This record gives sequence, C-alpha cells and structure tokens, in this order.
Amino acid sequence: MDAARPLPSYLISRFHGWRATTYQDNKAWYRRLAESGQHPRAMVISCCDSRVHVTSIFGADEGEFFIHRNIAGLVPPYTPDGERHGTSAAVEYAVTSLGVAHIVVLGHSSCGGVKGCHDMCTGHAPQLEEKTSFVGRWMDILRPGFDRVAHLGKDDILRALEHQAVLVSLENLMTFPFVADAVRDEKLTIHGLWNNTGEGELQQFDPARGGFVNV
Repeated sequence: MDAARPLPSYLISRFHGWRATTYQDNKAWYRRLAESGQHPRAMVISCCDSRVHVTSIFGADEGEFFIHRNIAGLVPPYTPDGERHGTSAAVEYAVTSLGVAHIVVLGHSSCGGVKGCHDMCTGHAPQLEEKTSFVGRWMDILRPGFDRVAHLGKDDILRALEHQAVLVSLENLMTFPFVADAVRDEKLTIHGLWNNTGEGELQQFDPARGGFVNV
C-alpha cells in the first residue's frame, strides 16, 4: 500500500504522552480489559461529528460503552439483502454477542448530515441526489422524517429534523427481530437523546410527553 504514510508527529507525541501518564497510572485496568474481553453495558450510536464526544458527555471509562458512529447517527431499517451494512452489523453484535442492556441513539445540534438531507429533499443539493453519492444514499434513511416536518418554517425545520433523525433510528431499531425480541423480553431498552453541543444541553425523547425534554 504505497499511499500510506507515517503518523503526523503531533499525534505520535500525544500518544507517548498518554502512554506515559494515563496508561501507566491504569496499566492493571487496561490489561484486565484486554484479557477478560469487553462487557459494555450500553451501545451508543452517534454521529461522526468531531464535536460529539460521547465518553466525555457521560464520563465513561474504557470498556463501558460499545460505540458506533456514522453520518447523522442513523440506524437503517432491517434489510438483510446481502449488501454491506456496517451499522446493522454493529447493532447485531451489540445485542446478540455482547448482550448490552441499553442502546442509546444520540443526535446533536448543527448536524451536517441532517442539513444535507434537508437540502437534498428541498432540491438544493443535486449532488446528493446522484446515485454515486454515498452520503446522499445514506441520508435517504431520513427522508420519512423529513416528510413529517416539511411543513415547518425555516427557523424550526432543522431542529425538528435533527429530532426526527433520532426517532427514525429508534423506529428502525425495532424492525430488527433480535432487537424487538430483547425489548419485549425486557433484556434491552432503547433511548433517544439529542445534544445541544454549544449549550451543553441534553434532551431525551419521552413518549409519555410526546417529545424531547431536558434531562
């Protein structure tokens, strides 16, 4: 592979700093994790956005969360059609192999993927309509959510669509038979969250109250 290059020096320096401090202070814990395998209590599905730092938000330690990230933190519907499905594979592994007790879908403010879906669905991003656009075809998952909020004004629609990204993903999770079975048997709970990255706020979807409320 001729295209690969050595790691940038600033990352190498940070690694050595981590190994000399955090790792050395917790060497026994890291070795225990390596030897005993992972036993996370929860799976978190979040956006690739660099501003969303899941472990920092919840103060999580190594081994606590099984984390999967993709554009807009979406979960596709259950479609075992033989294609490559990274997110579906992660969900399957978390539920059937790791036996997580919770799946958390975490959306966030100013999501570029959600904005791309909005622009595509309103005809302002023709490049995302191309069959060759990986982002566009991925954001097709959110089209049902867009249809639900398309009537809203420009000041409200993006925030509403960010919430829809979480709701559509929760709905799609329940189309996976092994997820639905685990929820029914009370071995698994699913949760929908939305993080305002600029304000440090966290909201959760509460079906009893019909929307997202501050935690």
